[in-house]
Amino acid sequence: MPHDGWHPDDDPHDHAGHPHDQDGRPHDHHHGRPTHHKRPTRRLVLAAASFLPFGGASAQTVDAGQRIAGQANRFLASLDDEQRKQVLIAFDSGNRLDWHYIPRSRSGLSLGEMKAAQAEAARALFATVLNQRGLEMLDGVRLLEGVLREQQGSFRDPGRYYVSVFGTPGRFPWGWRFEGHHLSLNVALPAAGQISATPFFLGAHPATVRDGRHKGFRLLGAAEDLARQVMASLDDAQRRSALIANRSFGEIVASPQREQDLGQPRGLELSAMGAAQRARVEALMDHFLGTLAPDLLAAQKRRVMEQGVERLRFAWAGSLVPGDAHYFRVHGPVTLIEHDNTQNGANHIHSVWRDLAADFGRDALADHYRQQPHR
Repeated sequence: MPHDGWHPDDDPHDHAGHPHDQDGRPHDHHHGRPTHHKRPTRRLVLAAASFLPFGGASAQTVDAGQRIAGQANRFLASLDDEQRKQVLIAFDSGNRLDWHYIPRSRSGLSLGEMKAAQAEAARALFATVLNQRGLEMLDGVRLLEGVLREQQGSFRDPGRYYVSVFGTPGRFPWGWRFEGHHLSLNVALPAAGQISATPFFLGAHPATVRDGRHKGFRLLGAAEDLARQVMASLDDAQRRSALIANRSFGEIVASPQREQDLGQPRGLELSAMGAAQRARVEALMDHFLGTLAPDLLAAQKRRVMEQGVERLRFAWAGSLVPGDAHYFRVHGPVTLIEHDNTQNGANHIHSVWRDLAADFGRDALADHYRQQPHR
């Protein structure tokens, strides 16, 4: 019997969706039995008080690369030959960089195709990179896919979330991805001691569940609440700097292959904020970075501090009235966090954390290739 949290479905195939995810149905539907799924613990998903101060990060002498590779190999060992062929993709394949968050066809092996033990091994792989809150976020995305299934039909499927492994775990460079509708976690290990976990996309539709057994559930609501607290704390001059557009953008700007559309960071620089205001922005960032395992989180916070926390900018676009369409971001020399809630009557969130220099392990990968040409 499959585990309730990772339930195989009769139909593991996927479909293409609208490029802006407006929830138009694919032309050909699948009809399968409902997928059962575990509801995330609200205390963990919605907690807003578990923020870690950026100045308090300390490195742990844990070989995260060995931990991740070991579990990746255990996951691969749990698969049969045909499944392994589906999962394994060459590291240099263009597929590795072809990330998205719409309900389209994907390579890899879906949770719905896995046996219970295999799905648990996949979850253990996710846990080598994410902490408990991060795992709860993954569960929450799939919970909302189940909500959409109840509302829209069986083509919405919590089983259609795919694992791909790029290269050979433990032999640099290599990596893996977990992806489906409203979720894309891209992990790269380009060289020893180098680990990237971006782009990391999370979406929520509905942003607030308005009826049914999950009524009131807000997967990404705490981040929105914090951003509103930041805006409410600003004086008039600060707010004029932070407000970069009167209307929301309708989508995150740095969607796949659109990084160049961002331009230079805009908005209110953290150096122009008071200590309490900066602390709220750091807490907002922690809703994204704070999903990582402790050693990876410490390394990422060092990276943020090296670029200069005071150089980050907080920006808002759209209405400040709760329930209206809005957008906000934190943007610095390399760190980008975006959140847009415009679609479906401002009840549909797209959010992403990107490292503009190190997505997919690019910066360390370039060093690796210079020092040891890839054959």
